[in-house]
Amino acid sequence: MARANNRYADSFKPAYRAGRDDGYPLGWADGHWLGRCEAVIRAATPVPVKRPIHVLYVTSGKGYPYSPLDNGIVETLKTVADRVTLVVPDEDVVKVASKVRPDMMLVLDGMHMSVDKVQAINEMGIRTAIWFTDDPYYTDITAGIATHYFHVFTLESNCVAFYAERGCSRVSYLPLGVFPGSYHPRNTPHSMRGEICFIGTAYWNRVALFNQLMPLLAHRRLHISGMWWDRLNEYEQWKSLIDLGKWMEPDETSERYNANKIVINSHRAHDDGTFNQNKAEITAVSPNPRTFEISASGALQLTDWREDLAQFYIPGQEIATYDSPEDLAAKMEYYLEHEEERQEIALRGLRRTLRDHTYVSRLNQLMDLTMNG
Repeated sequence: MARANNRYADSFKPAYRAGRDDGYPLGWADGHWLGRCEAVIRAATPVPVKRPIHVLYVTSGKGYPYSPLDNGIVETLKTVADRVTLVVPDEDVVKVASKVRPDMMLVLDGMHMSVDKVQAINEMGIRTAIWFTDDPYYTDITAGIATHYFHVFTLESNCVAFYAERGCSRVSYLPLGVFPGSYHPRNTPHSMRGEICFIGTAYWNRVALFNQLMPLLAHRRLHISGMWWDRLNEYEQWKSLIDLGKWMEPDETSERYNANKIVINSHRAHDDGTFNQNKAEITAVSPNPRTFEISASGALQLTDWREDLAQFYIPGQEIATYDSPEDLAAKMEYYLEHEEERQEIALRGLRRTLRDHTYVSRLNQLMDLTMNG
């Protein structure tokens, strides 16, 4: 019987050895990478300190994709403010404010928040702040909202003067940051891993980019996800690489970032007349929220250039940039062939993001400027 059992076990040794030979290097590489990421996370993440401030937070009221922003800000406020009261725009916000008497009210986006409510809360002596999330793309609308707030925060530096010229006495440039509870390094399933990905809506400037880029990447493992990608000239040829019309929650987005070696960031155009409401034609020079989300996930980011980018990351060291489809394709080839350099830039980007660009950093700035202004 023992001899039979030994023969049975011996029959599995070749398969075991083959599995070990294939699996061990992958497991070691994954563990080593995640260990390096964890070391950065522990060293770079600031410890939140609660302030003796009561914040009344009014959500965007828009649902997805704004709800993840609301969630990240609320969860972070709970760690940096002594008390947080949460309301939605269609509630009786004035009644709530009168009852709880917060030190300040913070409104995200503000397009669903009645300015009459804001004015009533101003008259109570409560400082009101608004954080615009889509500047400069909806400035036709936000111009009429901003003047009702004590302090205006915009994620686009070119909008500071725009709001000041319309009578806002306190305007500050404050980009959105990232909530590391959603965007962080992950050990993704090998079944979903690839080389390059892009997640986002197919605005026309992005369509133009990918129309030229796709043939240059035909030999690479590419994944695209988002609305309207059937606008591509050769969509039928590339549709197997695209999750068309898919909205992804933050955790799923971060998982996809982690599953690929390179993540492309292409900013939205300020002058897309088919979608924007920006009659003043304010140009966009500031990085989008995706900039911080990609880097917080521990991925190498290749982004188009914006003038403010160097305020947040050192190009070539903490982030990589491109200026044309051909340049983007060439740099992707380079970093895919230089794995150590790719990982080093990604780790430096992760470190910088956690140190300077989380919602902890942003909300501390926001509270300082609102309460001390």
